[in-house]
Amino acid sequence: MDSAQPSLVVKVTCGTEALERLNQGFTVAATALAAGIEVSLWLTGDASFMAVPGRAELVDLPDAVPLAELRDLLLEGARVTVCGQCAARRGLTASDLMTGAGIRGAAAFVEEVMAPGARSLVY
Repeated sequence: MDSAQPSLVVKVTCGTEALERLNQGFTVAATALAAGIEVSLWLTGDASFMAVPGRAELVDLPDAVPLAELRDLLLEGARVTVCGQCAARRGLTASDLMTGAGIRGAAAFVEEVMAPGARSLVY
């Protein structure tokens, strides 16, 4: 990440068991991206499945932008990462993920949140 730009690291730690929190993390990340902020979205726990084709399309939250639409915006303009340990526990590999999403470990997360000017939010 370019430390000269403001950056936002959003970590989503829940899946469909907490739909509003899941959607809020994606909404905030997409809103920041639309505002021109450099965004990195980390998917951990069951949020990891949102990087798998077809999974976000199954999420339905009334009065919210569809999660698949938010995911696609973020895949186009942000860095989207699935936690390495979370992916392994769920049997996910890079080939299971949508184009634009990757798998990285905790060291990469720490590096991003400690970068000068970075802000982080956890949902």
